[in-house]
Amino acid sequence: MIFLKLFWEFFKTGLFSIGGGMATIPFLQDISEKTGWFTSNQLADMIAVAESTPGPLGVNTATYVGYTVCGVPGAIIATLGLVTPSVIVIIAVAYFLDKFRQNRYVDAAFYGLRPASVGLIGAAGVSIVLLSFFRVSDLYDLAASFHLDVRHLLLAAVVLVCTRWVPKLKKLHPIWFIVFSAAVGIVFRFGE
Repeated sequence: MIFLKLFWEFFKTGLFSIGGGMATIPFLQDISEKTGWFTSNQLADMIAVAESTPGPLGVNTATYVGYTVCGVPGAIIATLGLVTPSVIVIIAVAYFLDKFRQNRYVDAAFYGLRPASVGLIGAAGVSIVLLSFFRVSDLYDLAASFHLDVRHLLLAAVVLVCTRWVPKLKKLHPIWFIVFSAAVGIVFRFGE
């Protein structure tokens, strides 16, 4: 039964998270609240690791959650649940693309999805800021768990200055800043 629940939760996430990996974050928060498979702080850690490793954010987090819940079979089931809606939609779109390519209703529907995508990505951005800089432990009860984490703000400021205003560092590949931030997080125990 847990495999079916894993598949279903991530199937819904894959079906409705239009706009890329960041659009999955509100759905992941909902999964966290409903199932208790992971906490908000664990979600922030998952996002950090998923963003700094190869592969899409949604797939990486689905695989991780599935693995923590049911091991390798859970990882496979959760990942399949997330990607199945995309595969179905791509097959359907490819089949009907020529028929509906010039249809004004289809064009209007895709145009109408843009604000929803922007809203989901915006909500994800706000969630990441709250989880990272303000160490909010419960996104649904901000007043009870809100405190500023100066270490995270300082690290973000250092990376911003280095990537924008220090000419020699500005030319470095972004992966070096990710590695630097991860090392600082490990050394200074940012996750605790």
